[in-house]
Amino acid sequence: MKSTRTRWPARTLQYLALTGYIIFLGFPLLWLLTASFKTPRELSSPTQSFLPESFALDNFVAAVQKADLFTAAGNSLFVALSTTIVVTLMSLPAAYALARFRTKLRGIATGWILLSQVFPFILIIIPLFLVLREINLLNSHLGLIIVYAVWSLPFALWMLQGYVAGIPVELEEAGAMDGASKFRILRSIVFPLLMPGLVATSMFTFISSWNEFFFALVLIQDPALQTLPLTLARFVGAEGQVQLGQLAAASLLATIPSLAFFALIQKRLTSGLLSGAVKG
Repeated sequence: MKSTRTRWPARTLQYLALTGYIIFLGFPLLWLLTASFKTPRELSSPTQSFLPESFALDNFVAAVQKADLFTAAGNSLFVALSTTIVVTLMSLPAAYALARFRTKLRGIATGWILLSQVFPFILIIIPLFLVLREINLLNSHLGLIIVYAVWSLPFALWMLQGYVAGIPVELEEAGAMDGASKFRILRSIVFPLLMPGLVATSMFTFISSWNEFFFALVLIQDPALQTLPLTLARFVGAEGQVQLGQLAAASLLATIPSLAFFALIQKRLTSGLLSGAVKG
């Protein structure tokens, strides 16, 4: 009875902390939602209320008319999905090799992964610009995909390596003793257990590619090829004047694809975790 009494205060504090964390994460999105419906007069008022006076769609209509959001969203979606596929296909076998094969190359590769994450963007943007210009990939989605894939690959490889290392080698050895081929072991044992890592890596790659601004700003000049972050920058005037209502509406629309991608892929994350629990 005493343990039950002492458990309730701790559980209540946990729920309060979880509620506060959810509010902390959800408040910016909620503010973005309410600001997208407010008029410029409401947004500039020093005594504005949290909720808009009327839920008008003027900001959404103006944002879509001023900036071609649908074309920019299509560009971002194509670049982000292509980058995610390339990074996942490249990092999966490399992560398995790093985690399972103990060679000198493993230490070199690990050092390269860590070293690549400490370089700021500004140090490589000029040589990167010159290289892409020489191979005629400047101002193209293919060049942007290659840059995003190279930049995301080290961290994705580091993430997947940890997931592969967490899979017991005894499971593969048991499959080999039962007569299964190496490909069958990878397909039937390793891959299902690795699904949470693949989902997490895909989410990281997609979101980082979807939100990336600096590389796209330097490498893409054609307005028809610009991604969503570049399009959203149009709502900031040359003198720093921000059209806040339209920017909030456009930003809210820009978050929908990433939220949809997360909602779609998180089911795979849950099923992968359950599969790993059963097989382990």
